[in-house]
Amino acid sequence: MTFSRQSFISKRGGSADGAAERGELRMAVPPSSSCFAVLPPATEDANTIFGKNSARPCNEVQEVIYFPSASHESGSKLQCTYIAIDQVERTLAVILSKPAWMWGAEMGANDHGVCIGNGAVVTRETATETEGLLGMDLVRLGLERGTTAKEAFDIIVSLLKEHGQGGNNFEDGAMLHAFHSTFLIVDRTEAWVLETAGKYWAAEKITEGLRSICNRLSITTNIDAEHPELRSYAQSQGWWNGEEEFNFSTVFSVPGGDEDLDHLCAGKELLQKYAGNITMQTMMNVLRDRNSMDLNSYLVTGSMVSILPQSSSLPCIHSFTATPNPARSIFKPFIFVDNVKPVPKTQSPSFGNEDPVKQQPRFRSTVDRRHELYQAHECARAVMGTEEDTGQKLWKTMLDLEKQGLEAMQDILKCEGPVDPSEFADLFYDCVDTEIKFYK
Repeated sequence: MTFSRQSFISKRGGSADGAAERGELRMAVPPSSSCFAVLPPATEDANTIFGKNSARPCNEVQEVIYFPSASHESGSKLQCTYIAIDQVERTLAVILSKPAWMWGAEMGANDHGVCIGNGAVVTRETATETEGLLGMDLVRLGLERGTTAKEAFDIIVSLLKEHGQGGNNFEDGAMLHAFHSTFLIVDRTEAWVLETAGKYWAAEKITEGLRSICNRLSITTNIDAEHPELRSYAQSQGWWNGEEEFNFSTVFSVPGGDEDLDHLCAGKELLQKYAGNITMQTMMNVLRDRNSMDLNSYLVTGSMVSILPQSSSLPCIHSFTATPNPARSIFKPFIFVDNVKPVPKTQSPSFGNEDPVKQQPRFRSTVDRRHELYQAHECARAVMGTEEDTGQKLWKTMLDLEKQGLEAMQDILKCEGPVDPSEFADLFYDCVDTEIKFYK
């Protein structure tokens, strides 16, 4: 398997060559996060569906947190994972599934019906350890500031130009894990695929059918927007001769690398079998499929499925596991309404300025970031993973609980009259609370 030598090197050595001399150089294999968008006519009832498995290091905790819309003082700064940037005067309400140690998010949604997920890729362009915005920071920023998929796309591109992307993607003080980012940005009516190689990028607009991203470049010749210097830069590097049709994936992918990653991009074929009838349940089943979780040393630390009705009169419904392994976790629904009840049981402890992430040098110690749901599920997962009757009965009980929630959400989407928003303020809170009680 061939990858950029600079993408994954020891932080103690200063260079790839130095790391190699000490036998510390490792291959940069990005985690196989799969992300899907399905638009009509591929879905049932003409809804748009978004789904994502977030593959991260096995010991990482992912939390699910709701942030209400907020106003900010003019000229104020926003501290992201590594750097501070200018804050905007107004941010949208968001719900995020995020690694507990970082500011950014692997996936999430906002109250305007925008969903974003990202993935890590290795390209011919060298990834940098210089701290900038992480791909996960850009996910959260796009959600907090973009009212449509296109607006969120424009915001991410603008921030990428201004601040760049870089820094350690994992909570690891011994090794540098630096990757480039891909994004799937979805709203009720369209989706945008944005793929990056350093500051360079290409984008594809999707208005119907099925689209997915994983941990390799996927945009080929169908490019609807691009970095103004994308082609001239590729030509200057000798990656493109300027005469052949420009294929972004072919030009910027590491030669020989994609073939070895094919097995990490499973799931699309499963969804295609149900084209025309894809539902939230279909998406959940695909995310639970073993081929969608062939992760080597990684684990699906969180999963998300959203249904975005074409009609703005109907609410978007977002479901999160907030726990690892969707084959042993259940999805719990969330709907944006006023006065959403906070859910501290899916929120990790705060360590303030004592957090190893905030101290210099970073990541020199570790802390226990497990939230209450994670701890309860951790014990139950071990039981559910066995063939014993107790484990199988518990897992069936949890699936029945999930099914009840799904049926209730389907009733909401089929309701012809007005829906009372106050009924959903405690929805996610109650589902989490009930799940924990079943584990005890």
